[in-house]
Amino acid sequence: MSKTIVITGAGSGFGALTARAPADAGHTVYAAMREPAGRNAGRVAQAEAYAAERHVDLRTVELDVLSQESADAAVATVLAETGVLDVIVHNAGHMVTGPTEAFTPEELAAVHDTNVLGTQRVNRAALPQLRAQEHGLVLWVGSTSTWGGTPPYLAPYFAAKAAMDALAVSYAAEPARFGIEATIVVPGSFTSGTNHFTTGGHPFEQTVVPAYEQRYAGLMDQVAQRLAALAPADADASQVADAIVEVVDTPHGERPFRVHVDPANDGSQEVSRIADRVRAEFLTRMGLDDLLTPHKATAGKGSV
Repeated sequence: MSKTIVITGAGSGFGALTARAPADAGHTVYAAMREPAGRNAGRVAQAEAYAAERHVDLRTVELDVLSQESADAAVATVLAETGVLDVIVHNAGHMVTGPTEAFTPEELAAVHDTNVLGTQRVNRAALPQLRAQEHGLVLWVGSTSTWGGTPPYLAPYFAAKAAMDALAVSYAAEPARFGIEATIVVPGSFTSGTNHFTTGGHPFEQTVVPAYEQRYAGLMDQVAQRLAALAPADADASQVADAIVEVVDTPHGERPFRVHVDPANDGSQEVSRIADRVRAEFLTRMGLDDLLTPHKATAGKGSV
């Protein structure tokens, strides 16, 4: 059954791939991005060309996760055009690299704003609709860094993704009685098919960086190269998009809570398995095990 899907941060990387894959699978997909008439006009044109060439329903919508007004307007646009919203994919994110000491607190807050608070703005825009229709899927794109290996010079990004994961875990239980399901898709490091290592931000203030360069010269390049060496030759970011499509196409109530796509095998899946089991066991001990799966839709309501 075709679903209406909104994917944040869909201008490039995982987001662009993820927007195309479910459209190819027959869904109506809104690739949400900032400034579609400005700096992302070229990406809008690419999405339109892809839709025309493949004869799929791939659309774009303006959505800046840093603005509640923008998130509200994007959801309103989708509902005005389709009348329904089935799936939200929290993909928007921003990576920064460099010695952690070199970043100001304000820079760390900005990373947190995009990767964590952005999901809250979109949820506040979308969840009223999902609750009213008593079905839906909230899909979070996390990171193996939350529970797995963490190479240096990525701490602000890792901290934000860990915060997002914690938010997603708690969020999963709360709307379950409205029939809303949650899945966390957990990508590992991909050096093929996406360019987040090369497009990430760096510390604005450079006074600290030279001291680290004396002891850790070229460290970020070494990290990228060694992560690439750990991954199989065929590892590609398109595997994340494929995993997301598989989750979307899984029947409501049967979707996995967490899915790992980790070519480097950094240990995240093993640790997450324990953490998620402990969560489920604790909610069961509290008599809240009904929150581990979404409630079935009431009569006259749909399911996704």
